[in-house]
Amino acid sequence: MKLGTKRLCVTIISLSFSLLILAQEKVKIWKGTEVHAPSVTLEIYLPEQSVAPSTAVIVCPGGSYCWHDYTTEGADVARWLQRNGIAAFVLNYRVQGKFQYASHSRALFGGHRHPDMIRDFQRAIQYVRENAEKYKVNPTKVGAMGFSAGGHLVMSGAEFFHTNFLQPKGIVPTVSLRPDFVAPIYPVVTMSEKVTHKRSRRALLGEYRKFSRKLRDSLSLEKHVPNDCPPVFLVNCKDDPVVKYQNSELLDSALTAKNIPHKYIQYKTGGHGFGASDTKGSEECRAWMSEFIKWINQW
Repeated sequence: MKLGTKRLCVTIISLSFSLLILAQEKVKIWKGTEVHAPSVTLEIYLPEQSVAPSTAVIVCPGGSYCWHDYTTEGADVARWLQRNGIAAFVLNYRVQGKFQYASHSRALFGGHRHPDMIRDFQRAIQYVRENAEKYKVNPTKVGAMGFSAGGHLVMSGAEFFHTNFLQPKGIVPTVSLRPDFVAPIYPVVTMSEKVTHKRSRRALLGEYRKFSRKLRDSLSLEKHVPNDCPPVFLVNCKDDPVVKYQNSELLDSALTAKNIPHKYIQYKTGGHGFGASDTKGSEECRAWMSEFIKWINQW
């Protein structure tokens, strides 16, 4: 075979492989309901099918509840999970928006804020479970992974699943809204302590509601771990310059007090925002990915 032909074959094979790990579908999860939120989607990455239905993970990118780091904490995460035989569903949930954050326009015109975000999360759980057969996933192994503010969102889903945030919109699911496990990675946790990530708090609560002590406490995750909280895989770095490391320590202590099965890894270096990148963060913190695969494969 000539050199040029060989190169062409390699290129075709590489392209074919790349196409295999692209998202197979993007679904507007509120379509057909009274909720007008066409931007809320699930981007679906399915693994090569094995005999058994696969585990499913809803991926929630971070971005201070203002925007999404959709590449490093979304699509890259999904492709990594996909390569490891896990079905990934990247959730583009509602956020405040960069302009709205900078201009404080919600003070006059309203906009996205709690409970929009957890409502999107619960709708995603409902969608994946109701379509488990279509996507060949195990409906009893539907979990979530979130980064930074997305970590706050998935942990909120793990703590507040007894409240059906869909009901005010006329939706009463026939499936459980409880995720089977969650993985908050360098998460925002508290809304009331000194180590609060203030940008996320304002984006989540609103320009005026951020001053409400009651609302702050109600969404501080260290205060609301239920006895039936699903298992938690928790990761952060001591040198995180964005979300203070004490956020994860507060959550770890709360989970321990309630005897919730969980694994907490605190790395010394790595900072914030490394997601599933092979280059961001530090060599030390990037080990979290192999640790998660070992953890999830124990079940």
